[in-house]
Amino acid sequence: MESTSLYDLTPIAWLLAVGVLLALGPLVWVWRRNAGAGPARRLHALTVLTLFLTFDLTLFGAFTRLTDSGLGCPDWPGCYGNASPVGAKHEIAMAQAAQPTGPVTHSKAWVEMVHRYLATGVGALILALAVATWVARRRQRAEHTGTRPLSAWWPAATLAWVCLQGAFGALTVTWKLFPAIVTLHLLGAVVLLALLCIQAVRYQQDAIRRPPTPVPSALRNLLIATIVLLVLQIALGGWVSTNYAVLACTQFPTCQDSWWPPMNFAQGFQLWRHLGETADGAPIDFAALTAIHYVHRLMAYLVFIAIVVLVRSLLRVRPLRPQARWLAGLALLQLATGLGNVLLGWPLAAAVLHTGGAAALAVVLTWTLCESRREGAAVAATATGRRDGLEAA
Repeated sequence: MESTSLYDLTPIAWLLAVGVLLALGPLVWVWRRNAGAGPARRLHALTVLTLFLTFDLTLFGAFTRLTDSGLGCPDWPGCYGNASPVGAKHEIAMAQAAQPTGPVTHSKAWVEMVHRYLATGVGALILALAVATWVARRRQRAEHTGTRPLSAWWPAATLAWVCLQGAFGALTVTWKLFPAIVTLHLLGAVVLLALLCIQAVRYQQDAIRRPPTPVPSALRNLLIATIVLLVLQIALGGWVSTNYAVLACTQFPTCQDSWWPPMNFAQGFQLWRHLGETADGAPIDFAALTAIHYVHRLMAYLVFIAIVVLVRSLLRVRPLRPQARWLAGLALLQLATGLGNVLLGWPLAAAVLHTGGAAALAVVLTWTLCESRREGAAVAATATGRRDGLEAA
C-alpha cells in the first residue's frame, strides 16, 4: 500500500465547501425566521442553533471515539488524500484486508469523515456569528441607538477557540489517538460549548433587557467550585475513555472485590505517553488502568454531592429554579449511565449519553453562572447605571 502523508491539504477546499454548504441551511433559516427582529434577537437565535449543533457534534465525536473510528482515515484533513472515502475505496479496502477489524474500515472511514464535515459546518457557523456580531456592532455605533453595544469579544474568542479545536482534531488523527491530545480535544469541545452558551445568554439579556439575578456570595462561590470540579471530572472521564480503562472495574460500589484494589497511580497518570504504553515504551500495567478508573469514580461521588448541594441552594432562588431542575435531572442521568457503563460492559448508547450528560452539565452550569451575579456586584451595577443616567440627563 502506498504511503500517505499525515497532513495532506489537497482536499481542504472540498472540506471547506462541504462545511459552508452545511452551514447555509441553518443561516438562512435563522435569518428568515427572525427577519423583523432586532440584531440581539437574531444573534441569539443563531447562537442557540450553533450551540445545539455543537452539542450534537460533541455527541458524534464521542460516537466516533467509542466505535474506534478515530483513525478511520489515518491522514488529515481528507481520507488518503481524497475529499471522501469514495475516492479512497482502494486504499481502505487494502487496509481492511490487512486488518479486518483494525482501525481502517469502510464504515469507520465514513464515521470519521462525517465527523469532520460536521465540524467544518460548525466552524463556518461560528465564523458567520463573529462576522454578524461585528457588523451589528458597527451599525449600532453608526446609528447611535443609545443601547449597550454588542460585545464582539466573545464571538472572536469563540472563533479563535474553534480554530484551535480543529488543530487538536488534526493532532488526534496524526498522533494516532495520543491520550493527552484526545483528552484535550474533549475538554476543548466543552469549552466551546461554554463560550457559545455565554454568548446566547448575553444576547438574550440584551434583547429583553433582563439583568442577571443577584445571589449571595456563598452561592456564587459554590457554583464556581462546582464548575471547577466538573471540568476536572470531565478531564478524568476523558482520560478513562482514551485509555480504555472503563472495564478495569466491572463492579459497583466495589472494584475487583475490593474497596481499594491494586492501583499504579504513577503509570496511570503519566500524561505524556502513547496509548497502551508507558513513557519508556513498556506496556502499561492493568493496575494503572484500575487507578485511572477508580480516581474517576471517587471524583464522581464528590461532584454528585456538590451538584446536590448546589441544586438545593438554587431552588431557593426563584429565577434560577429551571437551572436547578436541569442540573438535578442531568446528575441522575450521569449516575445511571455511569453505572450502566460499569455493570453492562460499556454499551455504546450509555457511553455516548454519559459524554453528552457531562457536556450538558457544563452548559447548564455556564448558563447558571451567566444568569447570576453577586449581590454586591448587583448593587454596584445599579448605582453605576443611575449615575450614568444622571450624567446623560
